[in-house]
Parts: sequence; C-alpha cells; structure tokens
Amino acid sequence: MKETSNLDEFASIHHWTAGRQGSAWQRERGVVIGIGDDTAVVDPASAADGIAAPKRMLLAVDTMVETVHFKPSTMRDEDVGYKALAANISDIAAMGGVPLHVLVSVSVPPSYTPERMRRLYDGLYECAERYGVAIVGGDTTSAPEHLVVAVTVVGTVEAGRELCRSGAKPGDAVFVTGAVGMSAAGLHALLAEEERVVLQPADFSAGREGLLVQAHQRPNPSVRAGRLLLEHGSCRSLNDVSDGLASEAWEIAEASGLRLVLYEKLLPKSGSLAAYASRVGIDPLEWMLYGGEDYVLLGTIAPEHAEAMRVAFHQEGIPFFIIGETVMGEPAVELIRHDQAYMEKESLPHLEKRVLLKKRGYNHFST
Repeated sequence: MKETSNLDEFASIHHWTAGRQGSAWQRERGVVIGIGDDTAVVDPASAADGIAAPKRMLLAVDTMVETVHFKPSTMRDEDVGYKALAANISDIAAMGGVPLHVLVSVSVPPSYTPERMRRLYDGLYECAERYGVAIVGGDTTSAPEHLVVAVTVVGTVEAGRELCRSGAKPGDAVFVTGAVGMSAAGLHALLAEEERVVLQPADFSAGREGLLVQAHQRPNPSVRAGRLLLEHGSCRSLNDVSDGLASEAWEIAEASGLRLVLYEKLLPKSGSLAAYASRVGIDPLEWMLYGGEDYVLLGTIAPEHAEAMRVAFHQEGIPFFIIGETVMGEPAVELIRHDQAYMEKESLPHLEKRVLLKKRGYNHFST
C-alpha cells in the first residue's frame, strides 16, 4: 500500500532507514538478514547480549496513536519515535532481559511528509543506538487521518530466571528504581502551555519545567536496573511503571496473591516535581500514583537483601528506594498517609491514615 506522499512504500522505507545502522554493528546483535527482504533473520545465540547461559526470547509490542498517546503540540516527531521504542524496551527491562531486535510498523496520514517521517525515524534510531538494539524490519501503510506507530521488541534473558509480577512473598520489601510522577507533570506543563499559546515543546528546554518535560518526551527505560536485579538473584517480582505506580502495584498484588503496603513518606519525589506542583496548586501525589509513563521499575525483594541491592545500585549511579512492604491478605494496595498539617496543628508526634488505593492508572478503554 502506498503512502499519500511523493514516495512509494519502498522508497519511503529507504528514505527513513538507509545508512542508519552498519551491517557489522547489526551482526554483533545476531542479525543475519535485516531490512530489505520479506522477513528479518536473526540468530539469538550469536548476539552479544552478555548472556552465556541458556537463554529464552522475550517479545513485547506497544502501539502509539496520535491524539490518544501524543499530540503534535506536546511531542516533536523525533520524540514520538524515541518514546515509541523506549516504552517497549521498558517491557523487556521489566523481565530482567536484554533488548536486541526491533520491528517498526507505521500507518502514515497525509499530514506526515517524508521529512516528518524521517524525523520520527531519527528518534527511533537514536533510542535504538542508545540501548544497542537493531531495527530489522517492519511495515508501512497509509492512514486516513492520524499517525500510528507500532513497535515490537525482541530480547533475551537467562532461561528460568525471568523476573515476573507473580513472585512476591509476604514480608518482602517493595522498591522502586527512580522518582515517579515526573512524566505526568511534564505533560501537564505542556498542555497548560498549549492552552495559553501554541509553542514547540523545545521552548521548555531552559525553563524550570524542563526536566519534567524531558521525562515525558524522552523517558529512560531501566534496562541496567533490570539486569542488576536479575544478576543479584534476590528480586522476587518486577513490573515497569508505565500506567502509574498504583496500577503497577495492583498488578503485582493480584499476580502474587497478597497486599502491598506503600508509605507516602518513602515515595521518591523529585524537587522539580514538588516545585511545579506547588506552583500550579496540585497535589503531586496524584501524579506520582496515577500519572504513569515513568518507566522506572517497581518490585519486591527479600528484605535481608535490600541494603545490599541499594549499595549495588548506588555504585552504578542508579536510584533505589524502599517504599513499602508486602503482607498476607486479599490482593490490594494500601497507602499509609502521613498528615503533616494535622500533626503540626495538634502537636502530635505522628498520625497515620491507611488508604486503599484505587485500581486505576492510564486506561485506554476507560469511559
């Protein structure tokens, strides 16, 4: 099927992908035949993924739809490409795996010229280079109105050592590998600016919201963190924070058949998030629990190994925060809130309120 542009399908693919990744670079990642034939041919056994033991393949797919996941006023074309791949790499990271190969399918509307699509592929390849993955094929079709980008990532992991949501045990420590809520706050800043005056997202680069906007447009999947957790051997369950901390915690609770208890005072909150939330009069906890698209990792670990894991992460410059614990009971997620204003008013040493968190986050099919 031909796109509504001056280039046909095959010319478009060549324009977007030619000269991006050398054949020797791809061979190191196990690529035998890449873009240009009916299918890609890969040899996972020969890929330089650092896995010497018997391995299994990991497969994940994600789709980004214009007006559903992004708007041109909040994401540049290259940001869309970068994020489409980063979100999918995060799924491989959440299993403790190594991403290797990528298939990219795009449905292109008339408003996306060949140069706009090349910029989108600039972002895709930038993310691919950063995380060492080979783009080996895909598909292209026309679309009547909105852009659709579907990305499939294939990775590898040591056989039998995959990190799943279902392995948590009562008494585990609950951890997260970075601050949460920043992406949602960045989107809020972009949308607020859009209402005031239409600007390019780059206009935020030097402002106080720059880190938040960057977190939304250019997320960093936690591949190294996932590998550390697998290599250490004490991580019992793992999930990536794509739909929101509360939603991902619920997934672990239901898959493992227990309750997660989180402590508000332990949740990592960035200074830029706190400052922006204060300025716009929004409780940052809403973004932290329900915002999503942070792509840090949430999981549980045997409590006796928590400090050793924190040290291992610190040595590699990766955050590691203990934010709660698991307990026996019907699957649920609870938050222990600390009402600081009331404590100060009543001169009380502490006051805790236990809140059952709703099972919500980003839901494509909510009404």
